Amino acid sequence: MKPLGVQLYSVRDYCKKDFPGTLKKIADIGFKGVEFAGFHDYNVKELKKIVDDLGLKVCSCHVGMPNADNTAEIIDNMLTLDCKYAISGPGGPMKTAAQVLECAVRQQKAIDLLNPHGIEFGLHNHDQEFAPVPDGRLPQFMMVDAVPALFCELDIYWVKVGGQCPAEIMDALSTRVTHVHVKDGMVEPRQPMKPIGQGVIDVPEALAEIDPVVCQWLIVELDSCEKEMFQALTESYEYLTSNKLALGNK
Repeated sequence: MKPLGVQLYSVRDYCKKDFPGTLKKIADIGFKGVEFAGFHDYNVKELKKIVDDLGLKVCSCHVGMPNADNTAEIIDNMLTLDCKYAISGPGGPMKTAAQVLECAVRQQKAIDLLNPHGIEFGLHNHDQEFAPVPDGRLPQFMMVDAVPALFCELDIYWVKVGGQCPAEIMDALSTRVTHVHVKDGMVEPRQPMKPIGQGVIDVPEALAEIDPVVCQWLIVELDSCEKEMFQALTESYEYLTSNKLALGNK
């Protein structure tokens, strides 16, 4: 089983009001790690100490697409957090093959900027990565093929929204998937989402296809939820750990 973390975007409103208290609640539920998506004006060194004191790990960080203007700050934050996985979106529109390949160029540039500092760069998908370009190819696979060092943080919910089978996509990309966003809901309507195990995503089927060596973390993310978010995170944690799909601290 892989360790279970939380994407802090799920609790962004709580983080803005009380970041330390929010992190403590996550640790109390039993999660092993957190994935940052911004720092809400908190000092990164202070956040690192809080995370360490709570026994949490920083499994990854969502960042803006690295470029000449922001790379120094990204590197400093990643090194401060002792985290080597930086993750972003594709970097542009993907309606045509040419646009997808332009995104691939930006991703390769990000890798070139970060890798010398021991930081890897990965792609988090939404549904557009699985909407075919006019020649029928899927942008996700085009980018992975074009950028050999790019890792994937596969969001199984958005794969489903994009019209693909999460288990089949996981199987096809498993040697590149280091992180999995575990998310559930009804797909249509897309929001609000549901605690893991209460929507239409076949989570066990998808997670059965991960590569046990390559995959490092499973990460719960709920963009919004019909239930109070900490209750939803608790139910998601209990579902994943009690069904032996993920490893927690309780």
